[in-house]
Amino acid sequence: MITALIADDSVFMRKLIGKILSDLDIKVVGEASNGYELLELIRKYSPDLIILDINMPKMDGMKVLFELRKLNINARIIVITALSQEWVRNEAVNLGVAAFIAKPFKPDKLKEVITNVIRQKTY
Repeated sequence: MITALIADDSVFMRKLIGKILSDLDIKVVGEASNGYELLELIRKYSPDLIILDINMPKMDGMKVLFELRKLNINARIIVITALSQEWVRNEAVNLGVAAFIAKPFKPDKLKEVITNVIRQKTY
């Protein structure tokens, strides 16, 4: 079974994304509200997929992406964020993100993107 971690400071968003992942038979092994929590969970679970918000307290998603480059992480990363400026998208892609989705998003769109990323397609 495919495993995933969700990092978003919004409980509502974590629950929504978790439901979408569950509908796709992807097991959510942990949730984080900031980058520090996420890095701990990544070390603990070595997930196949990470859903990451950029704008989070304590350690934001961009800093997490920089940290992940230092680690030997094979997880596919999907960024879902309200920060949709071109430089944010470009930097995230340069740091190995498989897909970038702007908030707000439609659940069906996220399902499509997750399915494509799982199939090893960059979106």
